[in-house]
Amino acid sequence: MPMPYLTLSEVEAIAREAHAAQTDKADRPYTEHLAAVAEGVRARGGSDAQIAAGWLHDSVEDDALSREWLEAAALPQSVKDMVLALTKRKGEDLEDYTRRILAAPGARLVKEADLAHNADPARLAVLDEATRTRLTAKYGKVRGLLGLS
Repeated sequence: MPMPYLTLSEVEAIAREAHAAQTDKADRPYTEHLAAVAEGVRARGGSDAQIAAGWLHDSVEDDALSREWLEAAALPQSVKDMVLALTKRKGEDLEDYTRRILAAPGARLVKEADLAHNADPARLAVLDEATRTRLTAKYGKVRGLLGLS
């Protein structure tokens, strides 16, 4: 008999534990970003699978959880596919990255919530001007490539 899938609260607990020691560019607990993305997905009408992907969207990219963990996890394949699509690879250009996101059903909405939180003026305000300018341009480019105006 197949193992039941992890619940959203279990996924949240795993993500919070995996990223517990991490902080963002503004030196805030990284888990605040994950919670904001998961909530942003929910507020945009995302499915439970998309909310789970919101919690886990940076876990492999940040080495908080391994790709092997993800592949073996009791999660729907759609969640695994979204997380891997959202995982930016070293040296990968934005066009290839966004094409992969667009090819994975559900991933675009998760990235939309991620970008919305990353581009939050309150989060950007605490960064130095050069970083703020660079990130604002990058987020704008990704939004354009994803067709999010």
